[in-house]
Amino acid sequence: MAPRVLISDKLSPAAVQIFKDRGIEVDFQPDLGKDKDRLAEIIGQYDGLAIRSATKVTPKILQKADRLKVIGRAGIGVDNVDLPAATAKGVIVMNTPFGNSITTAEHAIAMMFALAREIPAADASTQAGKWEKNRFMGVEVTAKTLGIIGCGNIGSIVAERGVGLKMKVIAFDPFLSVERALDLGVEKVELDDLLARADFITLHTPLTEKTKNILSAQNIAKTKKGVRIINCARGGLVDEAALRAALDSKHVAGAAFDVFAVEPAEQNPLFGHPNVVCTPHLGAATNEAQENVALQVAEQMSDYLLTGAISNAVNFPSITAEEAPKLKPFIELAEKLGSFAGQLTDTDIKTVHIVYEGAVADQKVKALTSAAVAGLLRPMLSEVNVVSAPTVAKERGIVIEETTRAATGDYDSLITVTVVTDTLERAISGTVFADGRPRIVNIKGINVDAEFAPSMIYVTNEDKPGFIGRFAGLLGDAGLNIATFALGRDHLGGDAIALVAVDGTVPAEVLGKVQALPQVKAARALVF
Repeated sequence: MAPRVLISDKLSPAAVQIFKDRGIEVDFQPDLGKDKDRLAEIIGQYDGLAIRSATKVTPKILQKADRLKVIGRAGIGVDNVDLPAATAKGVIVMNTPFGNSITTAEHAIAMMFALAREIPAADASTQAGKWEKNRFMGVEVTAKTLGIIGCGNIGSIVAERGVGLKMKVIAFDPFLSVERALDLGVEKVELDDLLARADFITLHTPLTEKTKNILSAQNIAKTKKGVRIINCARGGLVDEAALRAALDSKHVAGAAFDVFAVEPAEQNPLFGHPNVVCTPHLGAATNEAQENVALQVAEQMSDYLLTGAISNAVNFPSITAEEAPKLKPFIELAEKLGSFAGQLTDTDIKTVHIVYEGAVADQKVKALTSAAVAGLLRPMLSEVNVVSAPTVAKERGIVIEETTRAATGDYDSLITVTVVTDTLERAISGTVFADGRPRIVNIKGINVDAEFAPSMIYVTNEDKPGFIGRFAGLLGDAGLNIATFALGRDHLGGDAIALVAVDGTVPAEVLGKVQALPQVKAARALVF
């Protein structure tokens, strides 16, 4: 029997044709996504569901989706799909991460020109019959410095366009390699250097804990007087109130925003300022982009339903149904080891070396490596997933090395993730015991035995008496309950580590007090 796909949002007719050409039965109901009850009624008849943003795939709908194997989202964001519920149901969720890239990059360039030449205000003035020729004195972009924060897929397209416009392009991106920067014709710089030098700043980074308010009041104050700021990436990357104050004081000459901290943006601190250009999240709004993502999602879903091939899945790597049960706990281990390393690494990653020892070496290590790299990159790049991670790493010039070998130590299976930067090399090892739960067994050569927990504190300290009492007392005073407490040291009186699971998140002030303890070298709050 041919697979059946339901399209419940407005998708290009060309996508419908792709399904038909591949021998897949397709039911095109572009307004059905707005009717949750009706969707829940009929979803049980389909193997695939193709959506855009109007359809909300809730646990209630998934509960009735007995035949469903794949959900395809034409676009990047999958906020409208309940991922944990889809994963629990065994449904692959795919997106189309690259279909909007050129369109979004072009919108950023268009916003830069609109800002440089005050086009929206000049248009409004002229159409009102004012002819204020002397009022709108713009600036050229040629020979100006364009600062790009985030030089991934979209940022690199903006960089190429900036070079073509004869601009001096500088980029801040911890994952951008020097070689990749050379290929693009851009200069890789630190954030403070970019802020001090750029005439135009454009943001092209996802919104994560590390990038939220990356243009804070403090960082906006570091910018060159007369800078112009463009955000077509994500609301929340810029402190909008601080930017308004900088615009009012004329430190910032202008701003062009397509995205806002709260959307739909019916009111915003930036609105009403004469030197601000705003559009209603139009980054992906071109006919070509909508066509591209529709065609891409139809091809991906068809491939999966007909051959089992998985592309751009956000909730599972490309592995077969037979391999999944054995591989799943090791995928979780690899991802968490990567996440551990990623949360501890602030500088550019050059190489990631992953060693698989024992029984795990006979499994599908490519899927495990993808999981480890996804975990490593996610603290900076929230949208990275186990499928896209190797490509994202390659784009940024990060070398990924894999080694498999027979068991040499105390464990049947051992995974070691080593991260190499210009200044350090850090190795973290883990295993899966018979209970199926991943554990950390070695950090930087120091043996330790700890399960991963949602909230943890990692401390490196000198092995001297009194530390544990002070540390535990400090957490107690702060009302933080300790769930588990793992310790290790290299030798008596040498370097030691503590890995503590706590209930609830760790406040910044508590972490600051831990770092201030006499024997402590470093302390980090980790989230898994």
